[in-house]
Amino acid sequence: MPTGQSFAAIVVAAGSGIRAGQAVPKQFAPWRGKPVLRYSVEALLDAGAAPVVVVIPENGDALTLRALEGLTDIHLVTGGATRQASVLAGLEALTDHKPGMVLIHDAARPDLPASVINRLLEALDEESGAIPVLPVVDSMVEASGSVMGAPADRDILRRVQTPQAFRFSDILQAHRAWQGEPDAGDDAQVLRAAGHTIALVDGDERLHKLTFAADFAPEQAKVALPAPRIGMGYDVHRLAAGEELWLCGLRIEHTHGLAGHSDADVGLHAVVDAVLGAAGRGDIGQHFPPSDPQWRGASSDRFVEHAVSLAAQAGYRVGNVDLTLICEAPKIGPHRDAMQAKLADLLGVDTSQVNLKATTTERLGFAGRREGIAAQAVAMLLPI
Repeated sequence: MPTGQSFAAIVVAAGSGIRAGQAVPKQFAPWRGKPVLRYSVEALLDAGAAPVVVVIPENGDALTLRALEGLTDIHLVTGGATRQASVLAGLEALTDHKPGMVLIHDAARPDLPASVINRLLEALDEESGAIPVLPVVDSMVEASGSVMGAPADRDILRRVQTPQAFRFSDILQAHRAWQGEPDAGDDAQVLRAAGHTIALVDGDERLHKLTFAADFAPEQAKVALPAPRIGMGYDVHRLAAGEELWLCGLRIEHTHGLAGHSDADVGLHAVVDAVLGAAGRGDIGQHFPPSDPQWRGASSDRFVEHAVSLAAQAGYRVGNVDLTLICEAPKIGPHRDAMQAKLADLLGVDTSQVNLKATTTERLGFAGRREGIAAQAVAMLLPI
């Protein structure tokens, strides 16, 4: 990346995508567990783009917000009648941010490698624009209707992909001055028409453009569907006089209650860590630090709902949860069904997907001495 320069990104998602045969425009359709649009926006944010402008169809706000739920530093702009007009709208939205560089990407190319982004930005050290390309490996001919024409020289041809990278001021001026056809094939053509040179960098086959219904069929996917993921959680809280006892979202009458983080619901805390672990999103302490006074006495229900939301953002839903409570008292049996129903409700699953067990330590250790309660949970997440 050119030293000291920031970069922003524009994701063009204003098309109708009707050839893909999906129930919604293809940029909002599910693909490998997540909306198509979310993949490239996440990749650009991870690469350091700030902000990311998403150019959307008219009345597409609700679909876009649902697809990008939980992501920050996103700006939505309504597109124009052509792709060129949509890109110009995105560029104008960035003028107050004054980025040094901008990447312009088509939402229909969801699998965006970081290596391509790096190559593009590095190329802007020398040129005003850079595009990723791939060689043409098949024989090429000109077509005269349905009849073969003269052969074409594939050695001088390249397949063009996105994202395309530009020095921001140059591409903005070029789009403002565009006098070509009503629509431009891509943004590099707009910059070239303004007299600038475009660098070529290596593209990647992973940047395949989703175009037809077959591209959304699992058996046609370029990579396998995400595999199920498993996480484990373990938590302990001490029993103390004068505290309320909360277990699995229910208040239980008992001589002692659990003391510690939030309402000290040891069962829910173990489940939260299991879900976060399966989603690869850290642990409960990272999201809800015990040192933060706002969580003192807070209901652990909120922690479970947050973990489930993070899993969904990663493209996963809860498949099942197996929870074990370890204590001498109180007796869990009388509360088991109610606890299981409450936990299923918090996780957004059927009660058959939640298993709750209880055991003792045969009076050994802190649990055996009735000094505290421990919980261990295992969660499986499945692709959405």
